[in-house]
Amino acid sequence: QVQLVESGGGLVQVGESLRLACAASGTIFFSLYDMTWYRQAPGKQRELVAGITSGGTTNYANSVKGRLTISRDNAKNTVYLQMNSLKPEDTAVYFCNANRIVTGVRYVYWGQGTQVTVSS
Repeated sequence: QVQLVESGGGLVQVGESLRLACAASGTIFFSLYDMTWYRQAPGKQRELVAGITSGGTTNYANSVKGRLTISRDNAKNTVYLQMNSLKPEDTAVYFCNANRIVTGVRYVYWGQGTQVTVSS
């Protein structure tokens, strides 16, 4: 029943910006979930990009610190990723993840991904 849908990806040039959004729907208490953006480039492992906890604490991969900013709007069941000063190495499919652990039980959901391409 729970769905995560990413949007906002596209083709940009080096130095430009994009804003990704991930909207949750279905039976989910969105505000209680930790939300994370991952990305996967062709032939590479999926890596964590940025995360924000239910309490608002953020963390970032070293490669994106200072350029990407994660935020959430619980009233809209949406998490965002503001991407500035984009580099070719940011090219990947970006996935949204929702995670919650309650008394040893893990609840996790993934979006379908949105393509970000940064040209040289």
